[in-house]
Amino acid sequence: MVSNSLAKTLKTSPLEFDYQATTPCCAEVVAAMEPYWSDCCGNPSSRQSRAGLMASSVVSLARDQLAACLKINPERLIFTSGATEANNLALLGHARARAIELGRPGHLITLRTEHRAVLDPLQQLQREGFRLTEIGPDSEGLISTAQLLDAFEDDTILVSVMVANNEIGVVQPIGDLARACRDRGVTFHTDAAQGFGHLSLEPDGLGLDLVSLSGHKFYGPKGIGALVIRSGIPIVPLHWGGGQEQGLRPGTIPVPLVVGFAKAAEMAIQDLDSRQQRLLKLRNQLWEGLTSQLPDLILNGSWLHRLPNNLNFSVPGVNGNCLHQDLRAYLACSSGSACTNGKPSHVLMALGRTRGEASASLRMSLGRETSISDVQQAILAIVNVVRKLRKTY
Repeated sequence: MVSNSLAKTLKTSPLEFDYQATTPCCAEVVAAMEPYWSDCCGNPSSRQSRAGLMASSVVSLARDQLAACLKINPERLIFTSGATEANNLALLGHARARAIELGRPGHLITLRTEHRAVLDPLQQLQREGFRLTEIGPDSEGLISTAQLLDAFEDDTILVSVMVANNEIGVVQPIGDLARACRDRGVTFHTDAAQGFGHLSLEPDGLGLDLVSLSGHKFYGPKGIGALVIRSGIPIVPLHWGGGQEQGLRPGTIPVPLVVGFAKAAEMAIQDLDSRQQRLLKLRNQLWEGLTSQLPDLILNGSWLHRLPNNLNFSVPGVNGNCLHQDLRAYLACSSGSACTNGKPSHVLMALGRTRGEASASLRMSLGRETSISDVQQAILAIVNVVRKLRKTY
């Protein structure tokens, strides 16, 4: 347990430092969605009624709003339940479509530190006869264009590298990687769940062919996302049934979620620059405050090429389970992805961390609500807990 003086200093509820797992749905987004839960509850696919026509118009407007944030044509947006479904549709759908065109499975490339929502679909394609190369990053979590070029084979058809890593926040040189793929006629997909809304992201400016998005990562509702598809990229559907979303994602479109998704995206673009600057300053103050008292902390991932709201580090000399257990009452943060189920992070292991270092790691992610007081209290809690554990470990 932490000291009584610390318990009195800290807030009674845990400080929120897990905004990369999810973000709260902001009040403006909730207000934008409110009419479409009950008062205007038409099915956008049923256009023979006034309610259905209104719902269809609302979805069309939301699609236009989201497309404007991305600076793309609205017809290139396919609504999904989130980035996981978008990743599956992009990877499975495109690889299978190309296999049909070529008459055989081809070669796929990804990064060893990708989210399981990318690695698992690609490994499923392996079971279907596709070959897969997983590139290992350098010690900072980055890959270079040269590494990608070395991984190409004659029948490489698809590359998938995420914009920003969900654990260590490292931002990859997506534009350069996409350009290398375009020069060779290879499709480039990126999981932008952690990037869009937190970084400037224009698919056409970067040369991206397929982009996966998720609403709840930037203060939108859970259960809604999208896949951006460049014109001419073939995809076969994963599901069949109603023909919605150009036949690629059948099922009734959730009007309130689509409205909230678009509203959250607009708000994220509007305050992007000021939010980046504020969170970058707070993140740096957090790291400086921690390392001034715990100088042996190990930074995980590149400091320079990193999301402004992310900090990931390992704590030497402590048991990871005890670290997280003792911090739980004071901080909401995580060790690795929200989807790792307690296993040592494959991302940190790929960077060369030991199992102990990976287990004794903290991913701290900041959000709109994070204050300097929160940062100061987080420093106090972590330093106190680490020092206590080092006396007993």
